[in-house]
Amino acid sequence: MEEKPKAAAALAYDPEKDAAPRVVAAGRGELAALIEKVAAAHGVPVYRDPELAFTLTGLGLGSKIPPALYEAVAAVIAWVYQLERRVAGR
Repeated sequence: MEEKPKAAAALAYDPEKDAAPRVVAAGRGELAALIEKVAAAHGVPVYRDPELAFTLTGLGLGSKIPPALYEAVAAVIAWVYQLERRVAGR
């Protein structure tokens, strides 16, 4: 069985403006590694879910998250909010 290439995607979501989160960066292989490197350089936390990342890279840049992925992406957003609360509490 062939292994899937590394995948990475970045999401943006403003609940006041966006109906759903959208893909603002996505790539596989070397591009995925670059996305993670840029995130680290800017202090952006990285949530690791290889299957979700692979699926998100297939949506296309600028795509809104489809309803089928709402639950998985909600887990990512909840994780980010938890990190923000933890950092704010320091």
